[in-house]
Amino acid sequence: MIINSMKSILFLKIPLWAIFISLLLPASILAKTTDDIRNHQDRQIKEWIVIGAGPAGIAVVGKLLDANIGPMNIGWIDPMFKVGDLGTKWYPVSSNTKVDLFLKFLNASHAFNYKNCPTDFKLNHLPDDSTCLLKYVVDPLQWVTNQLKQKVHSFKTTATKLKYSNNIWEVETKNGIMLAKNVVLAIGSEPLTLPLSGPKIIPIENVVNLDLLKKSCTKEDTVAVFGSSHTAIIALYNLTSVGAKIINFYRSPLKYAVYYDDWILYDNTGLKGYSAEWAKKNIDEKLLPNIERVHINDKRFKELFAKCNKVVYAVGFKRRDSIQVPNHDGLKYDENTGVIAPGLFGIGFAFPKGKSDKVGNYEYDVGLWKFMTHLENVLPLWFHNSSNLGHSNKEYSINLSVDNNINN
Repeated sequence: MIINSMKSILFLKIPLWAIFISLLLPASILAKTTDDIRNHQDRQIKEWIVIGAGPAGIAVVGKLLDANIGPMNIGWIDPMFKVGDLGTKWYPVSSNTKVDLFLKFLNASHAFNYKNCPTDFKLNHLPDDSTCLLKYVVDPLQWVTNQLKQKVHSFKTTATKLKYSNNIWEVETKNGIMLAKNVVLAIGSEPLTLPLSGPKIIPIENVVNLDLLKKSCTKEDTVAVFGSSHTAIIALYNLTSVGAKIINFYRSPLKYAVYYDDWILYDNTGLKGYSAEWAKKNIDEKLLPNIERVHINDKRFKELFAKCNKVVYAVGFKRRDSIQVPNHDGLKYDENTGVIAPGLFGIGFAFPKGKSDKVGNYEYDVGLWKFMTHLENVLPLWFHNSSNLGHSNKEYSINLSVDNNINN
């Protein structure tokens, strides 16, 4: 019996000191202390594995539970379980989304159980038709995450590779291998940069966080800011607050969301909320003296760029490429259904739904409530097709607008 136990432990690559300790511990304690390790190497085939614990990943786990998928048939992988980039990077940002849509998201899944949350978060008391700092939705989402983690098999690790064979996906992580019939990628996106040499780059996550920005920039700096999106405007007003001189290089003019009775023009690419108000006052009405705006095709571009000792690239986002999927390079997907391959689906900022508005503008739906409504529409299709639905990689492509926002 002991020999068989040691063979199992050795197979899991546990250090020798752990082997002897495990033989001395009571079975009940041993079960708790080795649970994560065993689960990472569990060869049981799960119905669903969700990779990513940002808002989109949270939505998927909640809706799978709502659809009566057994909790132990759901695996959830994330290295931190801190509400993704929203919770770790973008929380200081002024949102484009109104409070009522955040609350609708939090109440859209029975599994979230938000109505019974014992904490009365500040979000609950903000005006429904106003925007707010993202940090006010991060706290409730963290509470929801903690509830869901107690219901499903959660694995605090990083998925690195997917392999498909015999209608089963093998999910390789830094801690072991898991198997699933279906995998959902909610892996998020990362800021783009431009191939320009010279000034020191200030990362976007530092620019949107005023405390971090003060450590990266002073009033002695001249900062090039590329872009005219929501993120670029955040960079402009935060850099202005530290007294820096700014040269804003732009490709497109400022664009504002226009609200109609039943739809929004430039819903995903136009400025909203505080960023829109600030831009109208400090750029369109009267340009602040510390800001110079220059089109990228201006003949003075090289001369002016050479004057900058630091640079901010607010030019959009690209899908995170941390997971290898052989035979599916680029992870091209159906922009209507989120289907990537048989039993492999994508959602969220990395795999947004594409659509045309009423006047023909093609945009990508980015935002918590948009992710939820898209999921509600495609999940029945995912269930129906399960591991039998697939499309040629050449059939679908994505071209994310460089003006996509952090949140919407």
